[in-house]
Amino acid sequence: MIDPKTYRARAIRDLTDRIGVYALCDLDGVPIYVGQSVDGIRSRVRRHLTSARSDIIANRMIDVWEIAYVKAWPVTDAALIPGIEAFLFATFDAQHQLMNGRAMVSAVDLSADLPDPQIVQVIAEDERRDRLRPAQRLPRQIAQYLSLVDYIQTVKDERHLKRSLQAHFDRLIAYHETFLS
Repeated sequence: MIDPKTYRARAIRDLTDRIGVYALCDLDGVPIYVGQSVDGIRSRVRRHLTSARSDIIANRMIDVWEIAYVKAWPVTDAALIPGIEAFLFATFDAQHQLMNGRAMVSAVDLSADLPDPQIVQVIAEDERRDRLRPAQRLPRQIAQYLSLVDYIQTVKDERHLKRSLQAHFDRLIAYHETFLS
C-alpha cells in the first residue's frame, strides 16, 4: 500500500496546469471549496493540499484529510475565470454550503457552456473508503470545527471565517447522525 502523501503527490501530477477554475471535493465527491488559478491549477491545488501558502489551510477553513477529488475546468482565456468561478460557486453552494469564506453570486447560467471537468482522485480508493467510516470521520470533523472556533476566537473574528464555520457545523451534524445510525 502506498502512503497517502506519495499517492497524493503522484495524483496531482495528472492534474492540468492550465489556468482556470477548480473544486476541492470531499470523500463523497461533494465540492467543498471552489477556487481559481491564473498561474496553473496543478500548482495552486498542490499549495492547498500541502499547506504551502494557502489561506484556506492557514485559516483552518478546510481539512485536507477530507479532500479526495479535485475537479478542474481549464480555460485558455483568463478573462473567463471570474464568471466560471462565480457560476460554479453559486451552483455548488446552493447544494451544500462551501467552505469558501467569500460568497459569490452568478447572474449567468454557464451550465451549457462548461465542458466536463477533469476529475483527479487524490487519495487511494481503499484509503477513501476507510476515511468514510463514521468512527473516523466524526472525530476528525469535531477537531476541525473546534480548530476553526479557536482560530476565530484567538486570531481572526471575521465574517468569512464564520461562514466556513457554519458549513463545518452542518457537516458535523450530518456526520453525527451517520455515526448514531
